[in-house]
Amino acid sequence: MEEDSKDKDLEVKVDENTIDRPSLFWFLTEGGRAAAELAISIPYRKLFADKDQGDGHPVLVLPGFLASDTSTSSLRKFIKGLGYVPYKWDLGMNIAKLEYLELLPEKLDKIFNKHEQKVSLIGWSLGGVFARQLAKQKPELVRQVITMGSPFKGINEPNNVAWLYNLLNNRKRIQEVAPELFADLPNPAPVPSTAIYTKEDGIVPWELCIEDEDEIHQNIQVRGSHWGLGVNPAVWEIIQDRLLYTEKAWHPFRPKSKLKDLFYYPSL
Repeated sequence: MEEDSKDKDLEVKVDENTIDRPSLFWFLTEGGRAAAELAISIPYRKLFADKDQGDGHPVLVLPGFLASDTSTSSLRKFIKGLGYVPYKWDLGMNIAKLEYLELLPEKLDKIFNKHEQKVSLIGWSLGGVFARQLAKQKPELVRQVITMGSPFKGINEPNNVAWLYNLLNNRKRIQEVAPELFADLPNPAPVPSTAIYTKEDGIVPWELCIEDEDEIHQNIQVRGSHWGLGVNPAVWEIIQDRLLYTEKAWHPFRPKSKLKDLFYYPSL
């Protein structure tokens, strides 16, 4: 009887903290907006990105839910052009398997041992959730974490792809599958972290994609779609800037001009 009462209290608490799903308008326009961002990213990569400025350290890029390494191809080409060594995650389509949290540390170990340098982690949507957890498991191997539209504060909250997650996981919520993992998701990684989000996100609530800011954790709002975050020029500029810094020299991102501050980064 006492256990039933506790379960009821938990359900009420979750209901009270539920955040509304993104608007139907932003959801229906995701594809068109992402296509426009991709088109803009092509000349940006060729004309405006500084080449070979990087120190050659490795960067592991993790795709979002139901996406594969194909989705991060443009981003990895951009990172390579900057003078870093990008790595795919090589796990096929991201279908939210908890086994990834056992396989990714092995991959991180191999990359670190090959380069003898700490690895920067970049994760898109659910990939960012995994990146944060990976940094918590192996902080001594991680230089920094950059997430793009990653709902680490409420992976089970209402969003426009929740039905796919439920289908693939036999309708089990993550609290039931891995309660300890679910409880740890909102906790920050002990490494410099940049959480990129957009209030025009049509897939996940942007409120779930932000860190509790402090001296090594920063949130940056950009304009754009969820599906286009990996090819958004403003996101690329942030990544380009962030990869320059080691964990010891890290400091918050600041736009290079007032014009960019006004149009690209509304929160700064």
